[in-house]
Amino acid sequence: MKIDARPAAEQGDPLRDASRELRHGDDAMQQRTDPLSPDTSAALTDAAPAPDSGGSADRSPLPFGEFVTLIAALMALTALGIDSMLPALPAIGDALGVAEPNTRQFVVTSFLLGFSIAQLAYGPLADRYGRRPVLIFALIASTITNLVAAVSGSFLLLLIARFASGAAVAGGRVVTVALVRDCYSGRAMARVMSLAFIFFMAAPVLAPTFGEFVLAFASWRWIFGGIAIVTAAVFAWFVLRMPETLPVSERQPLDPGRIMEGYRIVLRDRYAVGYTVAAALLSGGLFGFVGSIQQIMEVTFGKPKLLTVVFACVAGTMAAGSFFNSRIVMRFGTRLISHAALLGLVAVAAIHLAITLAGIESLTSFIILQAIMMACFGLASSNFSAMAMENMGSIAGTASSLQGFVSMLGGAVLGAVIGQAFDGTTVPLYGGFLFLGLIAVFVVFRTEHGRLFRRG
Repeated sequence: MKIDARPAAEQGDPLRDASRELRHGDDAMQQRTDPLSPDTSAALTDAAPAPDSGGSADRSPLPFGEFVTLIAALMALTALGIDSMLPALPAIGDALGVAEPNTRQFVVTSFLLGFSIAQLAYGPLADRYGRRPVLIFALIASTITNLVAAVSGSFLLLLIARFASGAAVAGGRVVTVALVRDCYSGRAMARVMSLAFIFFMAAPVLAPTFGEFVLAFASWRWIFGGIAIVTAAVFAWFVLRMPETLPVSERQPLDPGRIMEGYRIVLRDRYAVGYTVAAALLSGGLFGFVGSIQQIMEVTFGKPKLLTVVFACVAGTMAAGSFFNSRIVMRFGTRLISHAALLGLVAVAAIHLAITLAGIESLTSFIILQAIMMACFGLASSNFSAMAMENMGSIAGTASSLQGFVSMLGGAVLGAVIGQAFDGTTVPLYGGFLFLGLIAVFVVFRTEHGRLFRRG
């Protein structure tokens, strides 16, 4: 790693470079319709270390498969923190004196709120001190806060611990996106994110099963203890194998004015703003599903013991959608795929809502239609994330934190509204999915100047 020893006046200014890039942003985005060059395609499977240059070289510092798997493991800690205690919500409520079923959803919501807000701090820290030290701190804090949750003696203390746990693991979300953006860009970044999502989605498939397994032999408190153990293992892997990906010459001072300038650059980019807002809207439907699925299975269908099976069937299609995206994104581009997936999600939500209102919904129809929706979500979300970061290479950490804050906070609040509206039916869930999906279509339409399905 080389340190730029030139005088400051001769060095490149990341924010000035980003501003210059934004002035040509629309043309650049429209021109990126060609397939990967032979050199870039080779780099995707090249295990050689990344060069010291500041720009993305479409090359990871680890063997490609290990890099994707490590990124997926870091991302999966979030899903593990959200989903593993879903089967335990009734037991948690009984143990801590929470009688109202809808109130138990705050065990999930508090985690999401902490996760959302803390991202604003991690981005500037990652751009100032590098990716490794920030993520090391986050993983240590996540381990400790899960241990606190495991010994909580009141519902309030549990919510505080869950908020702190979400705030800690948020560092993983910000830094992993910045890590990927350090190494890849454009369609190559979308491919890496899609491959990571395949492994990442194994967490929500397996997490409720993990929670149910723990409950069969021990208290719900051991669910949080198990999360702490998994987090410690990922921490060890990261420390031993992952080098720093942000050169010292590209680190930015921790200056409030510069941070605000970075936010201004993000907010001036129509793609960063548009696709972040669209991702927040879709996340609202997803978190509404996560928050209410336990009650839907218990109250609506009267099959609480099938929660883990149903959740696995539904979440598995998200992994399938992400895998399918990784196979076709280089050929068809992020826009064509994500726009079609978004419209597909809206159409299925409308069909599902109509079936529910007609009173003919069954558990089978619920699983099939929700699974299709989640496949569409998987296709859209990874591409939305890649497009939102496309012009943010020089301020990847700051951009990732602001975008994560908006998408997660928006999703958490909207999801909480949907979850708290649960009335014993799936009408609030699918009314919410349809409404938020339609708004997302409008946002994407405006972002793309009315030109959807471009092969770019």
